[in-house]
Amino acid sequence: MDTKLNSEIINKIFKNPEVQYGLTEFENIKPSESLDIFEKEKGRFFLKCLKRNIDLSIWNEEKQIGEPEEIVRQLWLFKLTKFYNYPLDRIAVEKEVNFGREVREKAADIVVYKEDKETPQIIIEVKSPEAKDGIEQIKSYLNAEGAPIGVLSNGIVRVILYRPYPHNFENTLRDIPRVDQTIEDVQDAKLTLDQLEKQYDLVKIIKVLEELVLAGAGVDSFNEIFKLIYAKLYDEKYARDRKGELLFRQSTNPQVTYDNIERLFESSTKEWPGMFVDGEKIQLSPSHLSVCVGQLEKVKLLDADLGIIDRAFEYLLPDVAKGKKGQYFTPRHVIDMAVKMLNPKEDEYVIDPASGSGGFLIHAMQWIWDNFMSEKSAETKSDFARKHIYGIDFDDKPVKISRALMLIAGDGRSHIFRLNSLNPQEWKGDDSEKLRARAELLERLHKFNDYDKDRNNQDNFKFFDFDVVLTNPPFAGEIRERQLLNEYELAKNDKGKLKDRSERHILFIERALNLVKPGGRLAIVLPQGVLNNTNMSYIRSWLFDKARILAVVGLNVNTFKPHTGTKTSVLFLQKWEEKQEVPKDYPIFMAVSKKSGKDNSGDYVYKKDEEGQIVTNPKGDPAVDHDLDEIADKFIEFAKNEGFGFWK
Repeated sequence: MDTKLNSEIINKIFKNPEVQYGLTEFENIKPSESLDIFEKEKGRFFLKCLKRNIDLSIWNEEKQIGEPEEIVRQLWLFKLTKFYNYPLDRIAVEKEVNFGREVREKAADIVVYKEDKETPQIIIEVKSPEAKDGIEQIKSYLNAEGAPIGVLSNGIVRVILYRPYPHNFENTLRDIPRVDQTIEDVQDAKLTLDQLEKQYDLVKIIKVLEELVLAGAGVDSFNEIFKLIYAKLYDEKYARDRKGELLFRQSTNPQVTYDNIERLFESSTKEWPGMFVDGEKIQLSPSHLSVCVGQLEKVKLLDADLGIIDRAFEYLLPDVAKGKKGQYFTPRHVIDMAVKMLNPKEDEYVIDPASGSGGFLIHAMQWIWDNFMSEKSAETKSDFARKHIYGIDFDDKPVKISRALMLIAGDGRSHIFRLNSLNPQEWKGDDSEKLRARAELLERLHKFNDYDKDRNNQDNFKFFDFDVVLTNPPFAGEIRERQLLNEYELAKNDKGKLKDRSERHILFIERALNLVKPGGRLAIVLPQGVLNNTNMSYIRSWLFDKARILAVVGLNVNTFKPHTGTKTSVLFLQKWEEKQEVPKDYPIFMAVSKKSGKDNSGDYVYKKDEEGQIVTNPKGDPAVDHDLDEIADKFIEFAKNEGFGFWK
């Protein structure tokens, strides 16, 4: 067996890089070592069917056409025989299915029979990894054949339906039974932390849940999924106290499952208050909840790869992702560039006043952990995050996302507030969220240096003393409230007269500088026009008086696609020190990104080696093809040559 050839052909068949490195269903059997692929004709590659002993064409080099569905099926046959120990004489391939008077030939991809070799026990329907449906298809097969277990698998995500015939589909299973197991053995088996999967596609799992139950459940999918995520996070946090045993799992009785999960959710609201309304309950029915738990119970959330969770949350927030409120998910390689250039350290305080789903905060925290705290304990790292990382956003759903991400990253409890950054006067309410925000922000006010005491106004919350600000404020919308506009210098024209309105992102520039201490630094994503339109010259003049322009990085027009095609730049500033003499002239680092990491449609573009294979990054994920790392490296050279204190 030529495992190198096998790997090469499998990668060609699964062209999508997210698929090439994501056949998670078969991680324990290693696809390149489980199939024997050979070149039977020039440029045409085959493998032998494990059941039928025939040669199957799977890749045509000339036409660049492959059979991904067949690969998934053959891997399932291998897994059934080698892992689940079913003999081949109890397995059928391309089995015709009877639908009353109608007979469909070659309908079921794989059927596993009971010991009598006549009664269907498991029906498996395989799909290409990019297939988007199939739930109803597998249900129809189970109904027609009377089989209790149905598997829909695309090699990445699988759904195992369980229907105790002739009842309806009331449950899903964590796994199919091995040849020596019963369904009860699978359902009643304990689940432990060590059994949880660390590599998975949460977006696809959520799509399965939507197709199975959420779309017809009459509930807010976002909120209900979040309740389950928090219940699961709480369960994983305290599982060590139970020797690793997990309570977030299915029971044979959906009502028992519901009661267990409801208790976990209630405990999570006490552990992390402010996330949900007091007394809020899970709105899913016991049967619907049981199906959701069956899909989520097998994955590990706490300390998970944040990229996995991040992509799922972006999917869950379509209104935000599409920019309906002027908010856009900042591509993570843009965030990494900004964090790398500003180089936040372990004794510094970081804030994002438009934190959204927390991307800047998470990556800043990870940067500090990796570069300044690599030898420190997990507890010390968590303690740093609790004390030094702050975020503010006016939208409830992104706040929930950012808090969840901080929990998953190991922070435990974060200073993430649901507030209007631009109007601190609104922070004076007496609800629990504002009371908590005031208490924790006042703690920051008390850390001010002496020069700040004369402007320290606890009723204003205007000035703070953060070391680093990283933000991508919403571009859409105008502020027209005169009382609020009057608080901002940038809401006045060049003659000092208050304007009738101001764009939100303009006020965010001033707000960000108010949040950072003298000598502190910030990075802010802005529309290109702020930096080059003639009618915005007053903003640039104001900035020169308030801060040193460290750098301007022009981003490619594709960077924020498909959400928006707005041309943007990242502006890097360092606030002048108190009583510092402002130089008349100084060098500014300027760069333009030529490779955005995305195509014209907004899809990610990945790096390839000389043979055309996708290159992976140190984490094993496909490496996005962009030039922002090189830009950041060039800035660091510039910063060191200029003697910037934060890069000495």
